[in-house]
Amino acid sequence: MRVVFAGTPEFARVSLAALHGAGYEVVAVLTQPDRPAGRGMSVQASAVKRWAQEHALEVLQPSGLRLQGPYAAQAQAVQQRLTALAPDVMVVAAYGLLLPSWVLNLPRWGCLNVHASVLPRWRGAAPIVRCIEAGDTTTGVTIMQMDEGLDTGPMILHEALRLEPQETAGTLHDKLAALGARLIVQTVRALGTSAFQHRPQPSEGVTLARKIDKSEALIDWHQDAAAIERRVRAFDPFPGSVFDWHGERLKLWQARVLPDVHGQPGQWMNLGANRWAIACAHGGSIEPVTVQRSGGRRVPFSQVTK
Repeated sequence: MRVVFAGTPEFARVSLAALHGAGYEVVAVLTQPDRPAGRGMSVQASAVKRWAQEHALEVLQPSGLRLQGPYAAQAQAVQQRLTALAPDVMVVAAYGLLLPSWVLNLPRWGCLNVHASVLPRWRGAAPIVRCIEAGDTTTGVTIMQMDEGLDTGPMILHEALRLEPQETAGTLHDKLAALGARLIVQTVRALGTSAFQHRPQPSEGVTLARKIDKSEALIDWHQDAAAIERRVRAFDPFPGSVFDWHGERLKLWQARVLPDVHGQPGQWMNLGANRWAIACAHGGSIEPVTVQRSGGRRVPFSQVTK
């Protein structure tokens, strides 16, 4: 089985490693171009590229895959290379580029996507963050046959898991990455057998997991306290939730809902014993538990208020 893999972040790297470890021939890896990242904004390779290079796999990094437009030359070069490689299947996980029809139709078995939700709930870019933010109690992974829509293709395999009460995007990411890796190996193993079947997604229950905007990081105290606490967990580790304390902007990494402490939205209230709460809309408040100063590390809020 000749596999082309397309993915970029750590979530994708886990699936790539699983396929490689299962003995499948990964003939090429597509990943996003190197970009500035980190505090110093130095140019860095993706997690997928680093792993692929460590294992001597061919890496392709086009800025686009459409045969017309500003990246047409890059796309044409990738098309020629993939055609020569004659892959049986392409596996896609958090790649970050839309695949045009020529890519979808090139492999013998088409393109299989590892998506971090149970479709059709949370189609789109940020399913892990949005499911926590919405207060979902379960999520999962879907392996689907890709089409030209946004996560609209028929489902091949899916498995759900339950979210823990204090689940963050970071902890859930790791669980879903491992689950996705197991399911994609199971799916590729089934290619060409009677076990490989797919069915259309349900027409009801469609939701869109829109891309995270950094502007969402600033906490709006006119929201419900429980909704704010969920967003704090959903935005951990990225982009974090921020608020102001005596003119200093802090990141809030852990918060406690106080349903019986009331005030005007945004009002600070001294609880005694070096504890504070911020009133939210519809009654109830948020107590900051763990915060981070710019350039610092995560610490109890009580250390900041001393």
